[in-house]
Amino acid sequence: MSAKVLATYSLSALRSTPPRSSSAAAAPPPPLPLGVVRRPYVSFEHRRPRIVSASASMLPESQWVHDAGAAAVTAGAALGLLKFWEEVAKRGFFDQKLNRKLVHISIGMAFMLFWPLFSSGWQAPFLAAVAPGINIIRMLLMGLGIWKNEAMVKSISRNGDYRELLKGPLYYACTITLATSIFWRTSPIAIAAISNLCAGDGIADIVGRRFGKTKLPYNPNKSLEGSVAMAIAGFIASITYMHYYSTFGFVEESLGMTACFLLVSLVASFVESLPISSELDDNLTVPLTSLLVGGLVF
Repeated sequence: MSAKVLATYSLSALRSTPPRSSSAAAAPPPPLPLGVVRRPYVSFEHRRPRIVSASASMLPESQWVHDAGAAAVTAGAALGLLKFWEEVAKRGFFDQKLNRKLVHISIGMAFMLFWPLFSSGWQAPFLAAVAPGINIIRMLLMGLGIWKNEAMVKSISRNGDYRELLKGPLYYACTITLATSIFWRTSPIAIAAISNLCAGDGIADIVGRRFGKTKLPYNPNKSLEGSVAMAIAGFIASITYMHYYSTFGFVEESLGMTACFLLVSLVASFVESLPISSELDDNLTVPLTSLLVGGLVF
C-alpha cells in the first residue's frame, strides 16, 4: 500500500470522526484498509505465570490441621510396625536377639520416611515427634512394670526382662524424639544420628554375631566385621536419606556432605567398638557421638 493511499485514508478518517463528548462512550475505531492488521495490546504482567508454593499459600490454621493429620498417620504407621514385630516375636519366627535388632533397624528408618508429609511451619517437628514421644511413655510404663505386655518386652529386650526397657529401648526412643524436635529434616545432624543408631548399630550386631571372627584387640566382645558393617550401613543410610530429602529441597546434596557423613559413621563405629559402649549402652553412646561429631563437621 502506497504512502499516498495511507495519507488519504488517515485524513478522511479524521474528518469523519465526530467530536467526542466527555460523557459519551468512546466510539469504535474506524475500519482498517485491506491488508492492515491492528495488534491488540497485551500487558507483560499478564504473560508471566505466578508460582506460589503450597506451603507458602497454606494458612497457619491449615498447617496445624495438616501436621496433626500427618502426625496421626506417622504414629499409626510406627505403632502398626511395632505391633507387627510383636506378632513375629510371639510366633517365634526369629530368635529373640535377631527380632530385637530388626525392630531396632526398621522403626527409625521407617519413621524418617514420613517427615516430608509435614509442612514448613514451626510446629511441624514437634508434632512429628509425637510418635517417638508416645514410645517413650510406653517404655516407661512397661519398664516400671505398670503396663504388662510380654510380646512387646520379648521383641525389644535382650533377655526378656521388662526392666531392660528403661535402658537401651528408652535411650533409642529419646534419641529419635530429640533429633526430630530439635534438628529436624533440614539438618544432616538428625540424619546422621538416626541412621547410625538404627541402621549402623543394628547391622553391626547382626553381622558381628554371625560373621564376626576377628576380635578387636582392645575389646574382645566386638569384632572387626561388625564394626566395619556398622560404618558401612550407617553411611549408606545417611546418604540415602540425604538424597531422599534433597528431592524435597530440605537439604542440599553434595560431595562435602557425603564426606561428612562418612566421617561421622566411622567415628560412631569406633566409639561403639569401645568397652565403654558395653558398660553404658550403645543406644546412648552412638547417637551422642553422632550428634557431637555432626555438630563439628556439618
